[in-house]
Amino acid sequence: MKCVICRIGETRPGQTTVTLESARTTLVVRGVPADVCGNCGEEYIDERTSSGLLALVKQAAQAGVQVEVREYAAT
Repeated sequence: MKCVICRIGETRPGQTTVTLESARTTLVVRGVPADVCGNCGEEYIDERTSSGLLALVKQAAQAGVQVEVREYAAT
């Protein structure tokens, strides 16, 4: 897909690190699958992955986690 930010580069499969914050919880997830622009580096995460990440930060907040770093695991 053509990058919507730089409008020059094409995206290709890659990985990224996502930081999520909810109330008093900060969750860093490494190795998240994403489409990455070869020109500017903009990262695009699909809806299913985004939903899973939001569920993770919600669970972490409910468990009382303040700061945590995780590797991505597909659900």
